[in-house]
Amino acid sequence: MAKALLGYVGGSDPRVLAEMRRLQQRVQDLESELVRIQAENDALSAAARHDSVLEGIDVPTAEPALT
Repeated sequence: MAKALLGYVGGSDPRVLAEMRRLQQRVQDLESELVRIQAENDALSAAARHDSVLEGIDVPTAEPALT
């Protein structure tokens, strides 16, 4: 019964195995790209915090905005 549910009729289908390998490789590629993008985002966030324009504003002596 389990074999019928999983589609095993005469053994493993090479097309299914090839597709599974291709999908596993794609998942690995996407995971490594995600790690790279997260690292890049962290670096950009740190640089933005360091060079923030808002750091130069002295809040207690700032003038109110004109309306």
